[in-house]
Amino acid sequence: MTDIPAAPSRRFYPQLEGLRAVASLGVLTTHVAFQTRATQWPVIGEVLGRLDLAVALFFALSGFLLWRPYAAAAWDDRPRRPDVIRYFRHRLVRIWPAYTLVVAVVFLLLPQARGASLTVWLANLSLTQVFVPLTLAPGLTQMWSLSVEVTFYALLPLFGFALYRLRGVRAGRRLPLLLGIAVVSLGWTWVTRLVSLPAGVEARNWLPGYLSWFIAGLLLSEVTAALAVAGIDRCSRVVRVSANRPLMLGVFVIAYGLACTPIAGPVGLGDMTHATYVVKMLLGAVAAYAVLAPLVLSDGPFPFLDSAVMNALGRWSYGIFIWHLAVLSIVFGLFGIPMFAGHSVTVWVLTVVATIAVSAASYAFVEEPLRSWLSRWEEQRDARAEESPVVA
Repeated sequence: MTDIPAAPSRRFYPQLEGLRAVASLGVLTTHVAFQTRATQWPVIGEVLGRLDLAVALFFALSGFLLWRPYAAAAWDDRPRRPDVIRYFRHRLVRIWPAYTLVVAVVFLLLPQARGASLTVWLANLSLTQVFVPLTLAPGLTQMWSLSVEVTFYALLPLFGFALYRLRGVRAGRRLPLLLGIAVVSLGWTWVTRLVSLPAGVEARNWLPGYLSWFIAGLLLSEVTAALAVAGIDRCSRVVRVSANRPLMLGVFVIAYGLACTPIAGPVGLGDMTHATYVVKMLLGAVAAYAVLAPLVLSDGPFPFLDSAVMNALGRWSYGIFIWHLAVLSIVFGLFGIPMFAGHSVTVWVLTVVATIAVSAASYAFVEEPLRSWLSRWEEQRDARAEESPVVA
């Protein structure tokens, strides 16, 4: 029997840092596999190619972590509205400085991307490339998912306040509502065929198509808020099932295994039918929930994910994600290895080592200094506000 923690809504989950590392290395690995033709290996090729579902983990993690203030507000008798200005300030500092550096380096130094037009520059710098035709650039093609995530960041407060304001949509009623939205979002693939879009714009890569992956995390936020704030029965069936590590491992293996078959569409860049797109979205949501749920609902330890190495890689995971394709391009050129010509293990090792080094530097010299500066600035601002006299 799996124990349920006494304080499931704790602020920091070290095991989730390790999970970020796993997800970022999964994205790196699937790109190496594709560009070295490892996806054509029997059996293992499909497994490596379907590691693009690591994006589902990233989306579910964002949903879980960022939805927590709204979930807590719904369950609290005297809710406090989240500070939206602070939220956007932290998202901006978290995402754009390091990302802007990557874009500049790629467009100025990477041979395949040099000479990009102003439109391509602006679309990539603003993370709107999924809306602007033909602006996914070499070394930056993975940023489509970051564009989707930033759209989620922008709309999250509106979504949260909509649920907050609607009468009766609180507490237990929110879980079925969120599930309903996830199910409806699976139909987005058919909606995209009703709208005429410019060539080079794929509406399937917009936020509505991936809501089910984010909502996997939102649902867990609701459950943890219910346990912590409302104090509902900790022996509830949903919580115990979700916290059961062996059971969730089995669910993940089944979901991922099915995703590696033709029912979830081809791996790589092949065309997907409406049905295979829906299956992939559904299996990605189930797999992400199955991985994340035990990590936030069951007691530790999580020796591998909690380890110092995995936590360090987790801190560098954003850098791993944004830098790895540029590094992969350089590895091919620097070591004289042709793309799509094999040498998968060699290319993977070289790319991992170089990407981790660059990402650690990005974290040390760009990400962490700016985040620390923002924290100090907010502390000083709050201290000045407390010292200011209140005028009646």
